[in-house]
Amino acid sequence: MQNFKMIAKTQLGLEEVLLEELRQLGAQEVNVLNRAVSFVGDLGFMYKANLCLRTAIRILQPIHQLIARTDVQLYEEAKKFEWDHYIDLNNTIAVNAAVNSDFFNHSHYVALKVKDAIVDYFRNKSRGKRPNVDVKNPDVRINVHISNDKCNISLDSSGDSLHKRGYRHVTNNAPISEVLAAGLILLSDWDRKSDFLDPMCGSGTLAIEAAMIACNIPPALHRNRFGFMNWKNFDEQLWNIIKDSALKKLKDFPGKIIACDRAFSSIRKAEANIKDALLDDIIEVHRMNFIKKPYVFENNGVVLFNPPYGERLQTDIYDLYAKIGDTFKKNYAGCSAWLITSDMEAVKHIGLKHTRRIKLFNGQLECRFLKYEMYEGSKKQKN
Repeated sequence: MQNFKMIAKTQLGLEEVLLEELRQLGAQEVNVLNRAVSFVGDLGFMYKANLCLRTAIRILQPIHQLIARTDVQLYEEAKKFEWDHYIDLNNTIAVNAAVNSDFFNHSHYVALKVKDAIVDYFRNKSRGKRPNVDVKNPDVRINVHISNDKCNISLDSSGDSLHKRGYRHVTNNAPISEVLAAGLILLSDWDRKSDFLDPMCGSGTLAIEAAMIACNIPPALHRNRFGFMNWKNFDEQLWNIIKDSALKKLKDFPGKIIACDRAFSSIRKAEANIKDALLDDIIEVHRMNFIKKPYVFENNGVVLFNPPYGERLQTDIYDLYAKIGDTFKKNYAGCSAWLITSDMEAVKHIGLKHTRRIKLFNGQLECRFLKYEMYEGSKKQKN
């Protein structure tokens, strides 16, 4: 089976995590790009990447490159490409674009010109017949990326963003992305054997992603649809072989994964999502106030959570973070604790020195992912 180049898109700050995922999965010629990682593999590997990558947003297959400095040139060059190698007349299509160029200012206009080129290509070959456009649920998504005068056109093998795992049907306000949640867990020092606690679980995303990582469950297992399923070269037998092979690699988890929250509404949502993910026999859900009555490990574990900040701020932030620090010190000796936040002023009120600091983004918010090591007694005494 022939190898070809692919590009896995991700969130800013997760490129190295995705790079390592791809290497472990068996990708070749892996290189970090801006918010993306390029790699080489065959058709089966494309299927495996969509099924198994936790920090990828979508997997693109570049199919054409052209040079253009005007909208007319872009249209004419795109119309020369033999689109019927990839698209049938009865397919619906959608074109998305990203632009970083002195020659083109508007991504929507670029997408429109490439769409026109594709439609006119088919009209000229098929006596006026053409594929229809469906921006919401197309059979084939085309991705256009322009950097100065270089235009790269790719097929989107994922369809919907890969953060849509298929298990999260109810959410709270400003929920953490599944891709970012998986990235945080993979960046942490959790050994995937000891206990894992999210003390402010919201709708349960961190706990679910932790359970899927610990049990080696493919993150896209619950998805029924991918973009590549509508391609001319879709091999259903190969897809089933890839999926069956991934399922054979599932493993048991010896520790506990605990999701806690003080709000009844959050607990109900977390329980519903955990059940939909078929993980209710692995994840414990407790209604507990992390500050007033925190969950305490029987053995040492990792605390990892997404406390309020930014849009989710509905309380005295400095007082909350001070209480988080006190809770760490009093209840989690011997553990490591990780949190993500955009409020570095509030972090000062935790009263502990973080031992790691990683820059990430939660949506548009620039954040820091911070690690605190809880020693038995002071660090000075430990040394």
